[in-house]
Amino acid sequence: MGKDDVLAWLKKQGTRRTVDGMARYGIVAQRAFGVPMGTLLSLKKQLGKDHALAAALWASGWYEARLLAALVGDPERVTRRQMNAWAAGFENWADCDTVCFQLFDRTPFAWEKARQWAASPREFVRRAGFVLMACLALHDKTASDRPFLAFLPLIERGARDERNFVKKGVSWALRSIGRRNLALNAAALAVAKRLALSPDAAPRWVGKDALRELASPKVRARLARRAR
Repeated sequence: MGKDDVLAWLKKQGTRRTVDGMARYGIVAQRAFGVPMGTLLSLKKQLGKDHALAAALWASGWYEARLLAALVGDPERVTRRQMNAWAAGFENWADCDTVCFQLFDRTPFAWEKARQWAASPREFVRRAGFVLMACLALHDKTASDRPFLAFLPLIERGARDERNFVKKGVSWALRSIGRRNLALNAAALAVAKRLALSPDAAPRWVGKDALRELASPKVRARLARRAR
């Protein structure tokens, strides 16, 4: 299937009800067909990896086409320029998170972009930096503790951002790092405790949100079992 075939298929599958439902989850897109993720995943199985198609779908500007672009893109062919261009085009938390979770965190540039984007003034670019940190913590099973410890000062700084989607990305990064092992849990808990005592609302929210999970007996017991 080419780009036009995919867009025609998405248009046929879309519904106004799904488009209307997106707003309830804070997903704002200029152009959307209204196709749920489950349907996109079924199409992904048919298409396989097709990096040229991914680029064309992203360029179309349609919300679901961009999600599909993340699903069929080849991380080995992603360039820094592509990552910057796509990040600049993020419209909402959903396209940001899908691209980072499904594609960008598997590229050779993920660690670099996580650090760079965490300092961006643009809301969804900055969110992408912290989402990449979370995704690397979840998916990179061979990474040592050192690069994750280096993320913590960036997370602590980012927690001061009052924008809702940024602070939620910051919390996700902190919680994901703290779930890797006992040593990182202790380091992340120390950050969360400091943030929870902040007089400012945004870092206090991030700290308390992370503390609820990282200090829970369930998480601590799971990490202890892994350490045996």
